[in-house]
Amino acid sequence: MSIVLSTLNARYSHASLGLRYLLANMAELRAQTRIAEFVIGARTSTIVEQLLALQPRIIGFGVYIWNVEETTRVVALLKRLAPDIKIILGGPEVSYESAEQAIVQMADYLITGWGEVSLPQLCRQILHGPRPLMKIHAGIQPPLRDLVLPYSLYSDMDIAQRTLYVEASRGCPFKCEFCLSALDKTAWPFELDAFLAEMDGLYARGARVFKFVDRTFNLNIKTSLKIMQFFLDKIALRPDDPVFAHFELVPDHLPEALKDTIARFPPGALQFEIGIQTFNPDVQALVSRKQDNAKAAANIHWLRHHSHAHLHVDLIAGLPGEDMASFARGFDQLVALGPHEIQFGILKRLRGTPIIRHTEPYGLLFDPYPPYSILATDRIDFATMQRLVRFARYWDLVANSGRFAPLLPTLLGDAPFDQFMALSDWLYARTDATHRIALDRLARLLADWLETRGLTVAGDAAGKSAAPKGTSRPASPLPPRQAAHLAH
Repeated sequence: MSIVLSTLNARYSHASLGLRYLLANMAELRAQTRIAEFVIGARTSTIVEQLLALQPRIIGFGVYIWNVEETTRVVALLKRLAPDIKIILGGPEVSYESAEQAIVQMADYLITGWGEVSLPQLCRQILHGPRPLMKIHAGIQPPLRDLVLPYSLYSDMDIAQRTLYVEASRGCPFKCEFCLSALDKTAWPFELDAFLAEMDGLYARGARVFKFVDRTFNLNIKTSLKIMQFFLDKIALRPDDPVFAHFELVPDHLPEALKDTIARFPPGALQFEIGIQTFNPDVQALVSRKQDNAKAAANIHWLRHHSHAHLHVDLIAGLPGEDMASFARGFDQLVALGPHEIQFGILKRLRGTPIIRHTEPYGLLFDPYPPYSILATDRIDFATMQRLVRFARYWDLVANSGRFAPLLPTLLGDAPFDQFMALSDWLYARTDATHRIALDRLARLLADWLETRGLTVAGDAAGKSAAPKGTSRPASPLPPRQAAHLAH
């Protein structure tokens, strides 16, 4: 192979949509190009050995916040063992603030931004001349209709074992300063009939889990309705062969036509990721986030009580201008709305995002190493931020997992943030750990905590992730966590 396209995925279950887009658009070079995916945590020497066994002349790496440190080691070893192989980098982590990065300094070339047009151009120059003089190449952004869609490149093994990422649009019209999408000019849709034909092909091959990576799936309601109708038609045609589709919703944009369609989906077929991030209007204005909080809350309430959709709602701790009291109020407000999961994230300084402009005025201190998490602000000191980090981890284990659903109302009481923070502090004092806590041990710890508070809960504290006895459901493509919530 002359060209190898590679990346280190966060998990084996993730299949890189970006690499498949690049391969699909290599034109005449496609026959001499292949993908080599790895998983973070693998031995650097093993990755390098497998790459060298392909005898490439060019290796292109997709570099992201979760893999940049390990990819840097891979590139360093490749340059030591096979300096003649040309290394091309691309991806969001190296597209901004590039000059200071060690991995960029070691590589031969860098493509910033979009790569589908620029990568094959650069490879042609490397293979056939004239050799490119510039190291850094600004990626060319073509009209989406000019791109070859990559979905046929998902293998049968991908379909059987991995999450399939798909996109009906790229970009985002919003300007939230903590997100790289703040740099987009707008959102660009793919041609809908061609996209749905590709989805139909995936479905015919056995795909049943579709994760849309669109930032604003419900921005164009007509498009949203057609895509959702596609899945409803599949469900109606084969009700015993369920489909699971994941979409990211703009929280304050849920017109009646979309509600009517959402309400038609059966349990276990639909998941929405909803970014609230903060309910504090002053903080929203500070980070250029436009959101009607009343509408957003009303829509989450409607989804929870009038649909079967699984709701995964995001909050961010550590935003400039937000103190603990403000975050706690927002958290309690969200708990009261009852989403199945609250993804409690810690602010990260993604390279290139405008959030950096608040560093001095709001005393933002970020970890210099990936994932560049906030360490402290002028409102939340380092020790308190560490308590929030632990809170987030324990919340994921106890609440988001769905395993302890019978316990949760008792654990949270009428002051969810304060109650769970007390539990979090207690768990850390007892275990000195936030990871590798066995399920049975965690269940015992929660029972001990409740006993110290004079509280009891009827039933199985650990909950059940399977259907209750005496019931049955068709085999489901649901991921385990969503299945656990559905069981309750």
